Amino acid sequence: MKVLFVCLGNICRSPTAEGVFRRMLEQAGMAEAVQIDSCGVSEWHIGKAPDARAQQAALRRGIDLSGLRARQLSEQDFHDFDYVLGMDQDNLRAMRDLKPANSQAHVGLLLDFAGTPGAEVPDPYYGGDEGFENVLNMIEAASAGLIRHLKRER
Repeated sequence: MKVLFVCLGNICRSPTAEGVFRRMLEQAGMAEAVQIDSCGVSEWHIGKAPDARAQQAALRRGIDLSGLRARQLSEQDFHDFDYVLGMDQDNLRAMRDLKPANSQAHVGLLLDFAGTPGAEVPDPYYGGDEGFENVLNMIEAASAGLIRHLKRER
Protein backbone atom coordinates (compact mmCIF):
# COMPACT_ATOMS: atom_id res chain seq x y z
CA MET A 1 0.00 0.00 0.00
CA LYS A 2 1.29 3.48 -0.84
CA VAL A 3 0.06 6.79 0.62
CA LEU A 4 0.95 10.30 -0.56
CA PHE A 5 0.18 13.43 1.48
CA VAL A 6 -0.31 16.70 -0.42
CA CYS A 7 -0.42 20.36 0.59
CA LEU A 8 0.40 23.63 -1.15
CA GLY A 9 4.17 23.91 -0.83
CA ASN A 10 5.22 20.68 0.92
CA ILE A 11 6.95 22.51 3.79
CA CYS A 12 4.33 22.49 6.58
CA ARG A 13 1.29 20.22 6.51
CA SER A 14 2.20 17.38 4.15
CA PRO A 15 5.69 16.72 5.56
CA THR A 16 4.15 16.84 9.04
CA ALA A 17 1.60 14.25 7.90
CA GLU A 18 4.38 12.11 6.44
CA GLY A 19 6.34 12.20 9.69
CA VAL A 20 3.34 11.60 11.96
CA PHE A 21 1.98 8.79 9.81
CA ARG A 22 5.40 7.11 9.58
CA ARG A 23 5.71 7.08 13.38
CA MET A 24 2.17 5.81 13.84
CA LEU A 25 2.72 3.05 11.27
CA GLU A 26 5.82 1.97 13.22
CA GLN A 27 3.84 1.93 16.45
CA ALA A 28 1.12 -0.16 14.75
CA GLY A 29 3.68 -2.64 13.38
CA MET A 30 2.79 -1.66 9.80
CA ALA A 31 5.90 0.24 8.72
CA GLU A 32 6.92 -2.44 6.22
CA ALA A 33 3.43 -2.74 4.74
CA VAL A 34 2.87 0.90 3.79
CA GLN A 35 5.10 3.26 1.82
CA ILE A 36 4.58 6.99 2.30
CA ASP A 37 5.70 10.27 0.80
CA SER A 38 4.60 13.89 0.66
CA CYS A 39 4.56 16.65 -1.93
CA GLY A 40 3.02 19.99 -2.81
CA VAL A 41 0.84 21.16 -5.66
CA SER A 42 3.12 24.18 -6.20
CA GLU A 43 6.75 24.32 -7.23
CA TRP A 44 7.69 27.15 -4.86
CA HIS A 45 9.73 25.14 -2.36
CA ILE A 46 11.15 22.23 -4.37
CA GLY A 47 14.23 20.85 -2.62
CA LYS A 48 13.69 22.78 0.61
CA ALA A 49 13.42 21.28 4.09
CA PRO A 50 10.18 21.63 6.04
CA ASP A 51 9.49 24.97 7.71
CA ALA A 52 11.54 25.36 10.90
CA ARG A 53 8.38 25.86 12.98
CA ALA A 54 6.87 22.62 11.62
CA GLN A 55 10.11 20.81 12.42
CA GLN A 56 10.23 22.22 15.96
CA ALA A 57 6.59 21.31 16.68
CA ALA A 58 7.12 17.78 15.36
CA LEU A 59 10.35 17.35 17.35
CA ARG A 60 8.47 18.22 20.55
CA ARG A 61 6.48 15.05 19.82
CA GLY A 62 9.54 13.00 18.94
CA ILE A 63 9.16 13.24 15.15
CA ASP A 64 12.16 14.29 13.05
CA LEU A 65 11.23 15.96 9.74
CA SER A 66 14.71 17.32 8.99
CA GLY A 67 15.55 14.76 6.30
CA LEU A 68 12.47 15.51 4.18
CA ARG A 69 12.68 17.70 1.07
CA ALA A 70 9.85 19.34 -0.84
CA ARG A 71 8.81 18.11 -4.24
CA GLN A 72 5.91 18.84 -6.57
CA LEU A 73 2.96 16.56 -7.28
CA SER A 74 3.14 14.87 -10.69
CA GLU A 75 0.76 12.86 -12.87
CA GLN A 76 2.91 9.79 -12.20
CA ASP A 77 2.07 10.01 -8.49
CA PHE A 78 -1.51 9.01 -9.30
CA HIS A 79 -0.21 5.74 -10.74
CA ASP A 80 2.43 5.16 -8.06
CA PHE A 81 0.22 5.73 -4.98
CA ASP A 82 -2.99 4.06 -3.83
CA TYR A 83 -4.08 7.05 -1.72
CA VAL A 84 -3.37 10.70 -2.61
CA LEU A 85 -4.61 12.77 0.31
CA GLY A 86 -4.79 16.55 0.35
CA MET A 87 -4.95 18.92 3.27
CA ASP A 88 -7.60 21.34 1.97
CA GLN A 89 -10.16 21.90 -0.77
CA ASP A 90 -7.73 23.93 -2.92
CA ASN A 91 -5.25 21.02 -2.82
CA LEU A 92 -8.06 18.61 -3.66
CA ARG A 93 -9.13 20.64 -6.71
CA ALA A 94 -5.54 20.80 -7.97
CA MET A 95 -5.12 17.06 -7.39
CA ARG A 96 -8.32 16.22 -9.27
CA ASP A 97 -7.29 18.49 -12.15
CA LEU A 98 -3.93 16.68 -12.47
CA LYS A 99 -5.19 13.12 -11.93
CA PRO A 100 -5.04 11.08 -15.16
CA ALA A 101 -8.31 9.48 -16.25
CA ASN A 102 -6.82 5.98 -16.05
CA SER A 103 -5.56 6.33 -12.46
CA GLN A 104 -7.10 4.07 -9.82
CA ALA A 105 -5.76 6.14 -6.89
CA HIS A 106 -8.15 7.22 -4.15
CA VAL A 107 -8.02 11.03 -4.15
CA GLY A 108 -9.49 12.80 -1.14
CA LEU A 109 -8.89 14.83 1.99
CA LEU A 110 -6.80 13.53 4.89
CA LEU A 111 -9.35 14.60 7.50
CA ASP A 112 -11.97 12.35 5.89
CA PHE A 113 -10.19 9.62 7.88
CA ALA A 114 -10.68 11.56 11.12
CA GLY A 115 -14.45 11.23 10.76
CA THR A 116 -14.83 14.82 9.61
CA PRO A 117 -15.56 14.54 5.85
CA GLY A 118 -14.77 17.70 3.94
CA ALA A 119 -12.84 19.26 6.83
CA GLU A 120 -9.53 20.95 6.09
CA VAL A 121 -6.15 20.98 7.81
CA PRO A 122 -5.51 24.77 7.99
CA ASP A 123 -2.24 26.12 6.66
CA PRO A 124 -0.22 27.25 9.71
CA TYR A 125 2.41 29.11 7.66
CA TYR A 126 1.22 32.65 8.44
CA GLY A 127 0.18 31.99 12.03
CA GLY A 128 1.90 31.37 15.32
CA ASP A 129 3.24 28.24 16.99
CA GLU A 130 -0.23 27.20 18.16
CA GLY A 131 -1.21 26.67 14.52
CA PHE A 132 1.49 24.04 14.10
CA GLU A 133 0.36 22.27 17.28
CA ASN A 134 -3.24 22.30 16.05
CA VAL A 135 -2.13 20.83 12.71
CA LEU A 136 -0.27 18.04 14.53
CA ASN A 137 -3.38 17.20 16.57
CA MET A 138 -5.56 17.03 13.47
CA ILE A 139 -3.05 14.93 11.55
CA GLU A 140 -2.63 12.50 14.45
CA ALA A 141 -6.41 11.95 14.59
CA ALA A 142 -6.64 11.45 10.82
CA SER A 143 -3.60 9.15 10.80
CA ALA A 144 -5.19 6.90 13.41
CA GLY A 145 -8.31 6.68 11.26
CA LEU A 146 -6.29 6.02 8.12
CA ILE A 147 -4.42 3.19 9.85
CA ARG A 148 -7.73 1.64 10.92
CA HIS A 149 -8.94 1.93 7.32
CA LEU A 150 -5.78 0.35 5.87
CA LYS A 151 -6.01 -2.54 8.34
CA ARG A 152 -9.54 -3.24 7.10
CA GLU A 153 -8.34 -3.01 3.47
CA ARG A 154 -5.62 -5.61 4.08
